[in-house]
Amino acid sequence: MHIWGKMEESGINKYEEELKKPIIHKPLLHIECSLKEKSTCRFDTASHHVRLFLLENFSSLTLNTEFRNFEDEPLLMKHIEQIRVVEVSGSNKEILYLDEVDLDVHIYQLNNSLPFTNNFDDQDLEDGPMAIVTELPSLSLEGLWDNLIFEDNIKNNLLHFIHTVMLFSDKDVNFNIVTWNRLILLHGPPGTGKTSLCRALAQKLSIRLSNKFPRGRIVEVNSHSLFSKWFSESGKLVGKMFQQIHEMVEDEDSFVCVLIDEVESLTAARKAAASGLEPSDGLRVVNSLLTQLDKLKPHKNVFILTTSNLLEAMDPAFVDRIDIKQYVGDPNPDAIFAILRSCINELGRKGLIGDGIPVPSFTEASISLYSQPNSYSSRLYRIAVDCKGLSGRTLRRLPVLAHAKYLQRPCCTMDEMLCSLEKVVKEELEFSMKIC
Repeated sequence: MHIWGKMEESGINKYEEELKKPIIHKPLLHIECSLKEKSTCRFDTASHHVRLFLLENFSSLTLNTEFRNFEDEPLLMKHIEQIRVVEVSGSNKEILYLDEVDLDVHIYQLNNSLPFTNNFDDQDLEDGPMAIVTELPSLSLEGLWDNLIFEDNIKNNLLHFIHTVMLFSDKDVNFNIVTWNRLILLHGPPGTGKTSLCRALAQKLSIRLSNKFPRGRIVEVNSHSLFSKWFSESGKLVGKMFQQIHEMVEDEDSFVCVLIDEVESLTAARKAAASGLEPSDGLRVVNSLLTQLDKLKPHKNVFILTTSNLLEAMDPAFVDRIDIKQYVGDPNPDAIFAILRSCINELGRKGLIGDGIPVPSFTEASISLYSQPNSYSSRLYRIAVDCKGLSGRTLRRLPVLAHAKYLQRPCCTMDEMLCSLEKVVKEELEFSMKIC
């Protein structure tokens, strides 16, 4: 009995030691798969067949790989538009072996319905509707996330934060102990892509969370429309608008992103109002907004995305509620190169540049930057260096200006496009110097 007792005790100790060992999870490889417009395939069925297709045909996958040809897979050929290998969580590798990762397959079907306006009120508003509502994932936002180029890994940092919040919510972490508000602020100079990033993030989340929330929408709030010409009414308008948002999030199968652009117009510092520098109606707006944000906090299916060009103008109580304050500045030369490259390659795909040879990525182009200074990629990088200080919005307009001013025909050569870009960049910089 004594020996058996020792063996039993030893077994218990080993079991306890096993429990103490940390659970090591494999990196998570995210696969996004869009269904065809008229497909009626169930999401779980599509996910199962996509997973089998990848595991049976590939031992490894490379990030940013896209599949569109499914001739040997009848179900995929009938229902799947494309499969994309988009990113990996928990690893920095570009090539992933499938026995070393877990696959997370995200199935979605694009919504082609038009955005609709909502006044949340019966009165006519001089500054337009209070909000524009778009059903997600939207056809109009498809591809936006991939075409937004920022430095400092901004996009992935935002995704990781939201996944953390969703994980904590799923585990019912008490947010009175560990606190979060589901409130993000993107701030920085005009034209850097803050609003576009918010829309793209909402689209991305509706895809990533499709297993949890079958429906999604983004509510874009028109801040200026919330200020009434009638005294003391503005705070009530904010309350009415958020009451409608509350009704949306009551549907627990629906994921809602609220986008408040130029949020500083709603959150001007209350100190200024109290000192008489701002109208008291503005004070009511700030108080009403803070109250409504606090009421949304318990809901797991809503995120508030805000943008601002004037961080210093906002009320400290609002700033204190923000989970992530992300600065979005003008792009550096590497990011500028990537933006211009995406524009040039798009024109090539559409037949507007006749050479038909895509510009390589900067990683590839940097190898020949000095050994082949006259190559297309080297010339484009020198143009990118000259563009320092121009906003992302301006950069994406440059090919249009180059074509309109200097080309003016259906098809040109790469050399002609680059020469034209050099000219319009010089003109834009000269204009910027004049207005500074």
